[in-house]
Order: sequence, then C-alpha cells, then structure tokens
Amino acid sequence: MNIMDFNVKKLAADAGTFLSRAVQFTEEKLGQAEKTELDAHLENLLSKAECTKIWTEKILKQTEVLLQPNPNARIEEFVYEKLDRKAPSRINNPELLGQYMIDAGTEFGPGTAYGNALIKCGETQKRIGTADRELIQTSALNFLTPLRNFIEGDYKTIAKERKLLQNKRLDLDAAKTRLKKAKAAETRASQLNSARLEGDNIMIWAEEVTKSEQELRITQSEFDRQAEITRLLLEGISSTHAHHLRCLNDFVEAQMTYYAQCYQYMLDLQKQLGSFPSNYHCNNNQTSVAPIPSASSNVAGSPALTSTSGLVMTSPANLIDLKECSGSRKARVLYDYDAANSSELSLLADEVITVFSVVGMDSDWLMGERGNQKGRVPITYLELLN
Repeated sequence: MNIMDFNVKKLAADAGTFLSRAVQFTEEKLGQAEKTELDAHLENLLSKAECTKIWTEKILKQTEVLLQPNPNARIEEFVYEKLDRKAPSRINNPELLGQYMIDAGTEFGPGTAYGNALIKCGETQKRIGTADRELIQTSALNFLTPLRNFIEGDYKTIAKERKLLQNKRLDLDAAKTRLKKAKAAETRASQLNSARLEGDNIMIWAEEVTKSEQELRITQSEFDRQAEITRLLLEGISSTHAHHLRCLNDFVEAQMTYYAQCYQYMLDLQKQLGSFPSNYHCNNNQTSVAPIPSASSNVAGSPALTSTSGLVMTSPANLIDLKECSGSRKARVLYDYDAANSSELSLLADEVITVFSVVGMDSDWLMGERGNQKGRVPITYLELLN
C-alpha cells in the first residue's frame, strides 16, 4: 500500500512539473512570461552542433547513394545491419557485365577476334567489380561508420542533454514567475493591514515568498549544473570535426586507390585490345584499320603526334615514307605489339626490323621481317629509319 501511495505521489508530482513547464512554455510563446536566455557561447555551441548534425546526415546519405546506387540494396543492407546480421554477398554491376561478356565471348569462340576481345573485357570488368567491392568495404569502415556513430551516438546524447537543459530552464523561469507573483501578492497584502484577517494573509504570502525563493535557488543550481554538462558535451564537437577530417582523408585515399586501379586495368585492356587486327566494317564504307597505340607507350624522341583525343600516332610524313618506300627498309618499333594470329609478327618496343610493302596489302599494314620470322605489322607502330 505504501508503494502504491509513493507511486501516486510521484505521478502527481511529475504531472505537476509537466503542467508547470507547459504553462511556462505557452506564456513565453504568447509573450506573457520572461525567458532566461542562454549565454552567447553556449548558443554558438548549440548552433554548431545542430549544423554538424544536419550536414553529417546529408553527407552520409549521399555517400551511401554513391557507393550503392540501388535503393533496394541499401534498404536490405540497413535491415540486416539493424538485425545485427551480415548481408548476403551480392554480385555487383561490373562483375555481372564482366560475366556476360565472358559468356558471350566463350560462345562466339575464344579463337575469334571478337570473342577473345569480349573475354578480355569481361575479365577487366570483373577486376573493376572487385575493386569496387573493396572501395565500398573500406569506405564503410573508415568513413560511413564514424559518421553514423556520431549521428546515432554522440549527437543523441547531446540532444538528450539539450532537452534536459530546456526543461531545467523552464523550471527556473516558472520558479521566477511564482516568486514574482508571490512578492506582488505580499505587497498588496501589506497595504491592507487594517484587519486581523489581512495580517494572517500577510503571513501566508510571506511564507509563500520564502518557499518560492528556496525553490528558485534549487532550480537555478540545477539549471547551472545542466548548462555546464551540456557545454562540455558541445565543446567536443571540435574533436568530432578533427576525427571526421581524418575519416575524410581515408575516404579520399580509398577513392584514389580505386580510380588508380581502374585506370591501370583499362590501360592494360587497351594494350591487349591493341594487339587485335581490328578489321571491322564502318557504317558507310569498308576499311581495314590498324590498331592505334596507347598514349602511355609513347617513346621520348620518337616522331609521333598526339591527337586531341590523347592518342599517339606516327606522323603523316613518316607513314607516307613507309608506304612509298621501294624494296625493304629498316624501321624501329615504337610500341610492343602482340600478334593476333599466325599471319602477323609480334613486336617489342625499340627493336629494329626490316619492313617492305606487298602488292594488294591493306594500306595500314606492312610486311615485317626479323631473322627467320615474317608477318604483317601495323604501320602505326613503326618509325622508318634512314
């Protein structure tokens, strides 16, 4: 029975406190009660914390979109995370594209130029998919997790203490209002001291003033204490910014590694594709085109030109000399070249071979000879020697 009485009393006290805060808040909004203002430093800290929270949420959300564009996949990962379970492994888009290319190349025939090229492209896409997976894992660990921990951890604590500070401030202002009203009533009672009843009334209001002053001291102390706790938490925002800066550097480094890997994979793929004869039909006419070497394989001092697209090609004058030369001539190889079939000759950069024209051969190719080896070579890979 005593426990029940205690609970009822506590419930009544809590209800009274809540009602007092509600009245004070309403009167402040209506301009009928004074409001204790926080000091400028604390207000600045609160504003900084709120700004940090808003932008951290936006950066976190957009980074998740960048790393995982599929909204359904993001929802699935969120559910598994809340259930504290590991999400099932899922093939990503580059890996899926790579598998399709490999399957297509296998069906067309690895021995064909197109089939072989599809397989090589597919293998590169799968490597890019693996790099993409590593980027997501590294970014989630070093960047997304710290941001999410701030939102779901540190800032929730700040918000809780901030709300408590608001309640303590309402209690303080309600106590000030009650004291003000008690003093006003005591003053009015002291002016009406002609009857005994009025004297009793003065005593009642004097006790109410004393009680209100004591309550004000208590609420002021609690408010000051809560303000100090909140201030200490908010001052930690600067440390949060420093920590997030380190996390941002980790994210940039992860992106740099990822893009460098992709760039290298594509350079290697371009080099491999350059080894194919590239005999294809244009939309308007049929021409045989020799492979164009990559920009990365340009040799210093070679008579090569760089086009606006970044590709390196042998100068036009040199090409004319190569095609119009009578008999055999010596030529220096500008870039490595892997023969696509037995009719072609593999080349190594900087080696010197013998080249000559053959009647009826495509204009982009010459016959090359090195010792007992002979085969077609792309003209754009050669520099004619005097």
